[in-house]
Amino acid sequence: MVENVIWPAALDANCSRSEGRRVSLELAVEDPTVDEIARAVQQVGYDAVIERDKTYPREYEPRGRVLVQNADDAGKSDLLQAVAAYVAALRA
Repeated sequence: MVENVIWPAALDANCSRSEGRRVSLELAVEDPTVDEIARAVQQVGYDAVIERDKTYPREYEPRGRVLVQNADDAGKSDLLQAVAAYVAALRA
């Protein structure tokens, strides 16, 4: 079983690439929450587990992370792009 980790910084438009953003600025959203990310992961079709007490190594404040389970067929960048698009759609 492959388990991918999605940190909020990977989708955050306020973060630079060196600060951990993994998607383009066109797909990134401002201050994504782990709840939004988990909802988007479920919309994409995978199981999501939220861990709220985790801190991204390049940040000081804990924002949590989302573990994506059963993502055997998707590459990490494809998964991040799909999740970012769904987070943006959920906000609209």
